[in-house]
Amino acid sequence: MNFFEFLKIVILGITEGITEFLPISSTGHLLIMERVLRPECLRDEAFSEMFTVVIQLGAVFAVALIYFRRLWPFGMTEEKRIYVQGPKLYLWLKILVACVPAMTIGVLFDPLVDSLFHGRASSITVMITLILYGIVFLFIEQFRKDNPPNYKTLGSIPMKMAFYIGCFQILAMIPGTSRSGITIIGAMLLGASRGVAAEFTFYLEIPTLFGASLLKLIKYRFDFDGMQYAILLAGMIVAFLVAFVTVNWMIEYIKKHDFKVFGWYRIGLGLVILFFLIIL
Repeated sequence: MNFFEFLKIVILGITEGITEFLPISSTGHLLIMERVLRPECLRDEAFSEMFTVVIQLGAVFAVALIYFRRLWPFGMTEEKRIYVQGPKLYLWLKILVACVPAMTIGVLFDPLVDSLFHGRASSITVMITLILYGIVFLFIEQFRKDNPPNYKTLGSIPMKMAFYIGCFQILAMIPGTSRSGITIIGAMLLGASRGVAAEFTFYLEIPTLFGASLLKLIKYRFDFDGMQYAILLAGMIVAFLVAFVTVNWMIEYIKKHDFKVFGWYRIGLGLVILFFLIIL
């Protein structure tokens, strides 16, 4: 693999790291970048899909590291005895309950969804979902002005609401939707503050992406050569490093800003894709 091909892999890793936890659709951006860069090493469809899974894992490892202390439910007394921290364990229960809808539907219908969104159909779908949910983000922010949030801490989110938030993740099976974006939209519609919606979304993506990745890993069984393993590792490391920076930036950003900029960005990108679909 020459330098330029390696550079393409790095660019895709950077793209995943930036877009996975921003509400702008990592799948949509990777689809666009792959068609622009056309990396030779990803021409094989199975390996290309595996590459996407592995770089997603890199991004997930980043957010798991950032929130490790907040999520790790075990503590240790001065006598070196391990104990369970009840609030954190209850938070994990909410996260797992929220994972049930998407994981259930994903196991049943993932092959069908993959078959429906290939080639030009995938590009059209990404264009539509980018614009549609961009408009929804603008609506949500206007809605929030007239309806102050009822849930301003993670602890205040009831179990039933966690399940309902998880139901929104089902829509993320459609390319271009954005798993983080649709979860944030769902949480805010259900009354969560902007910060709580984003933080719960980050937590929820950890088991969701691990579960989705595990299914793909079982499917392809790591039947690749040495160079392909090197490509997977390089992409995962780049995605991890970039996602680590991106999530920390996002945490600070939402403390002072709303999500309108992401809504306008999605609409603009969707229109750009529409332009290329018309002229190509």
